[in-house]
Amino acid sequence: MEKNRINVGIYGQQYTIIGTDPASHIRLVASLVDERMREISSRNPSLDTSKLAVLTAVNAVHDYIKLKEQYELLEKQYLQLLKKDEDGNG
Repeated sequence: MEKNRINVGIYGQQYTIIGTDPASHIRLVASLVDERMREISSRNPSLDTSKLAVLTAVNAVHDYIKLKEQYELLEKQYLQLLKKDEDGNG
């Protein structure tokens, strides 16, 4: 698969990101990271960039875990509905 090499700006720094995802996806990810860093920085202006980056990563992983838990719960509920439907109509 072809790798894309995309230059993006995150929190005032330029980065080259290499990946197989479309350039638009890579830019979206970079934009969301930049947005989250700026949001956290506005609430905690004394944080240095390293601490800000770690806090941003912690927040992102927290969000990911919450979404994964919600997905798994919905998947379980969906499978239970399918089973109930099969039992009721079978």
